[in-house]
Amino acid sequence: MADLKPPTDAYSLVLEAIDAGIYRPGDRLVENELAERFGVSRTPIREALQRLETQSLLHRDGRSLIVASLDHNQMAELYVVRSELEGLAAELAARHATSEELRVLRRMVATDQGRLGDPQALSRSNRRFHKQIHLASHNKFLVQQLDLVHRSMALLATTSLAVEGREVDALAEHDRIVSALEQRDEKAARAALSLHISRAYETRLAADAENDIMSEGKERQLR
Repeated sequence: MADLKPPTDAYSLVLEAIDAGIYRPGDRLVENELAERFGVSRTPIREALQRLETQSLLHRDGRSLIVASLDHNQMAELYVVRSELEGLAAELAARHATSEELRVLRRMVATDQGRLGDPQALSRSNRRFHKQIHLASHNKFLVQQLDLVHRSMALLATTSLAVEGREVDALAEHDRIVSALEQRDEKAARAALSLHISRAYETRLAADAENDIMSEGKERQLR
């Protein structure tokens, strides 16, 4: 399946750069540097940064804007909301998805098997997979809320798919989600999607805990 067309407006360009990890939590965003990178004038860049700030994706440090980060509690809150909304999207998709939408989802699962070993490519296709389920719910208000949630997901510096073994499990979970959708089993689709989010969150928590242990060990060695 072909990749989505690249964004063209300044807001989408900056957001995509954050989502892709070009700019990570804690990075400082400078208007003239962004304008030069994306080949646009500073005015739309300034407006884009102001919009991202109002959405709490950026925070101000003096006169500078910094890519925001999520603390432990904020991440927990985000995953709770994501699990509920994504579960609802899957339930509605099982009811409303067209045959064509289901075939697209099935092809996505098959295609992603060829991306094993490439966490960044899988992360991008994973976002498209979830977006397709959102659209298949045929509920524009739910899609809008999920778009906000997924923008905040860009503030997580790494993908859980980079953790050893997670990518294989994640694709198996995608397969079960699509199977439930194909069977028009609303409860099973919701449960499968919610479990998928829960497993991703558990993986991220475990990875963060391991990173904290390693960081503490390095600090002790430097003392």
